[in-house]
Amino acid sequence: FDLDDDEDEWVEKEALNAPPEEQIVDGRDEDVTASRMQRDAWMQEPSALDVEHVASREPRAPASQFVGAKESHEFKVHEAEVNHHLADLQRDFDDEGDDEDAEKVGNASAQHEVSYTFGDAGSSWRMTKLKAVQRQADETGRNVEDVALERYGNLRDYDDAREEEREMDRRKMYGKEYVGLEKPSGELYQERKMKAGVRRDNGEQQKEQQEQAVPDGLPQGVPMDEASAPATTVPLDSTTLNKLKAQMMKAKLRNAPEAAKLEDEYNRAAAASLTNHAQPDVVVLGNMDNRQLAGGRGGEVAAVTGKRGRERGLVVENEDMSVDAMVRQEKRTRGLNGGEGRAFAERIAKDAKFDNDLDYMDENAEKLSKKVVKSDINLRNTAISDFQKMAKILETCPLCHHEDTDQPPVAPIVSLATRTYLTLPTEPEIAKGGAVIVPIQHRLNLLECDDDEWEEIRNFMKSLTRHYDAQGKGVIFYENAAHMSSRKGHAALNVVPLPHHLAETAAAYFKEAILASDEQWSQHKPVIDTAALSQRAGYGKQAFRKSMVSEMPYFHVWFTLDGGLGHVIEDERRWPKGDLFAREVLGGMLDKGPEVVKKQGRWERGDRRVEGFRKKWKEWDWTKVLTD
Repeated sequence: FDLDDDEDEWVEKEALNAPPEEQIVDGRDEDVTASRMQRDAWMQEPSALDVEHVASREPRAPASQFVGAKESHEFKVHEAEVNHHLADLQRDFDDEGDDEDAEKVGNASAQHEVSYTFGDAGSSWRMTKLKAVQRQADETGRNVEDVALERYGNLRDYDDAREEEREMDRRKMYGKEYVGLEKPSGELYQERKMKAGVRRDNGEQQKEQQEQAVPDGLPQGVPMDEASAPATTVPLDSTTLNKLKAQMMKAKLRNAPEAAKLEDEYNRAAAASLTNHAQPDVVVLGNMDNRQLAGGRGGEVAAVTGKRGRERGLVVENEDMSVDAMVRQEKRTRGLNGGEGRAFAERIAKDAKFDNDLDYMDENAEKLSKKVVKSDINLRNTAISDFQKMAKILETCPLCHHEDTDQPPVAPIVSLATRTYLTLPTEPEIAKGGAVIVPIQHRLNLLECDDDEWEEIRNFMKSLTRHYDAQGKGVIFYENAAHMSSRKGHAALNVVPLPHHLAETAAAYFKEAILASDEQWSQHKPVIDTAALSQRAGYGKQAFRKSMVSEMPYFHVWFTLDGGLGHVIEDERRWPKGDLFAREVLGGMLDKGPEVVKKQGRWERGDRRVEGFRKKWKEWDWTKVLTD
């Protein structure tokens, strides 16, 4: 009940009935919407699925003075990785610079042919140009490659000049015995290309390898036929080949059972030796090619025991040489390369303190008499060089028969014997109708000819004497072996027909000319009368061969078949060049002008005089006996 102060009456209060449940829920929604209730802070945090978990780091302890192995290893690995990345970056920058260097170097071939050789007439000019490049680079402070590009146009020629400079310095350092390069090898330019990274493309290399591996006309996938290896792989020299042939011939004469086997072995060895002709860089020398290689040098030399001597194979002369070793050495070296005189001159040239005084020579007799012995390598290189020089001389000799190409001599052949032949002199002739007797083998003088060759030479001399006597003329023969040291001259006996009255007085003309040509004082007799020696016992027809020596230059003229006048030439420089001495004497006798005397022609193929001479010579040609 409510008590009202204004009215003193009691009023009964209405009973409160609860509203329906649906109305309560609706009311609550309306109240929430109206009041916009706020949630607590912890309820407004984001969901765990949307939160990125970050591991918290523990606070790092202060650095200690002791470093653990694990920590040190981790740091080193990290530093190596950084250095690797830095190297990659540096390589990228270097590649940009290498592109510039590669553009300078170019992609030309390092090995190429040049028209000059090291040390020739143009060598000094090339060295001056190279020094000018280096001097200009030093003065201007520029890069030497840039200056070389301006001067040479490319770096390959510049590197060739550098290689020549290095080779010339080595020749000055090691002397005449040094055997080096003759032309640029491209070594320095190849090194420059490798540093600049210039290489051929892999595609080109693979293509070249395929071309070399697969022969022309053979498709890929087809198996190639393998050639069987030859039974004799090492080619034999001529000496060993001759010994093998001798064994084969002896076995055949005895009807030995191994004759067929020896013949087969000889045929294989001969076929293998022929392969050397197709390989110009292969030289096989035998005892016949160079006598310095004949036999061994045991007892003649002693090896140098020092380190440098063992590396280079140096040897010295054996002071305790036996008599047999002295004989072998004398046979092998006698008259070789100027003989003892040249060897003595070389020892004097190497002595910087030499004095042309008898007292000095007596005090240093042991040093001056000591021979300079070459090592086996230098001896072999010298032999190969001499062989190549001689081969070149034989190729250009107009009187030699070239067996390898089966080419006859350039000089026309009038009559051919087994060891000698008859040809005509060069034009202009000092006397019409002359001839020349020539040995087929290249000889430096006629004293080197053997008995068989001399027998044929005398046959030609006899027949030519009858030939000219039938024409009412006399004849003289002469040989000029004055310039045989160069080994270019081919021995020949010149035949000159003369009227009888001149042929009888020709001895006086030549004797006077010989006495006036050389020095007044000489070590040999100025005139050697072989005609008078031929009348003595023991000489006879061999007076010329017994009174003259093949090692010394000489001149000899025959007035008869057995002898005449000889002269030893001590100074080749004072002797007239070529065949000028005899031509001047004969030209004065026949009143020939200087246009005939001074002019010395050359042999040519297809001489028009051959047929006319053969018709007159046919009656006296003794070589017909060989063919009949």
